Amino acid sequence: MRAAVQDRGGVPESWYVAPHFYFTNPYAVNGPGAVVSAPQGCRELDFELEVAAVVGAAGRDLSVEQATEHLFGYTILNDWSARDLQRVEMQVGLGPAKGKDFANTLGPVLVTADELAPRLDSDGFLPLLCTAHVNGVEVGRDVLSNMGWTFPAILAYASRDTVIAPGDVLGSGTVGNGGCLAELWGRRGRLDPPPLRAGDTVSLTVDGIGTLTNTVGAPAPQALALPGARRRDRARHRAETAATR
Repeated sequence: MRAAVQDRGGVPESWYVAPHFYFTNPYAVNGPGAVVSAPQGCRELDFELEVAAVVGAAGRDLSVEQATEHLFGYTILNDWSARDLQRVEMQVGLGPAKGKDFANTLGPVLVTADELAPRLDSDGFLPLLCTAHVNGVEVGRDVLSNMGWTFPAILAYASRDTVIAPGDVLGSGTVGNGGCLAELWGRRGRLDPPPLRAGDTVSLTVDGIGTLTNTVGAPAPQALALPGARRRDRARHRAETAATR
């Protein structure tokens, strides 16, 4: 996926240091069956198959062991992505913005942590089969236990020097092996399968949780034009600053 979005292959070594994350838009949450449209100016709409942990109790600076007690349950998360917008934004190095904040979907149910606890493996991961279908055709299949960190570790890291609160949702990161179209694009060097279009149906299934299905709606109107940022003459600016001292 990095090859498709950032035109670079491989995994950066910093990925292995901590569970990196970004904040997304709590005002763009959709439910099962909702129609989700591409944002303004997007031509490469994509889905992302994730499992989300839902926080049940507030906490701060939690250890991994403590974080286990703050995890209420799990649901499926589709973290919709506008890859062409994201590709431009990531060049700045601040993370995704409008390529991500237009929509995410949760559902179909919230399964409590105690219900899935018997499924945990000896390392604390959940070996749940995850599959993605577009218009009834399977495009992705992987096991959730291929995550780099356990959910308690993710919660513990998120709580460092701040607070996690009941209702907070933390995504697993995209399931591999076709958990999003961009991964396939990066492998194949072309937009195959094609980006999502109006009328497409995306169904994400996780063993033990269920199936989350949404339909792609008509795209948003053409983006309103913004003026370009003012380009400053730095030498002139420094001279003006010095003259006012």
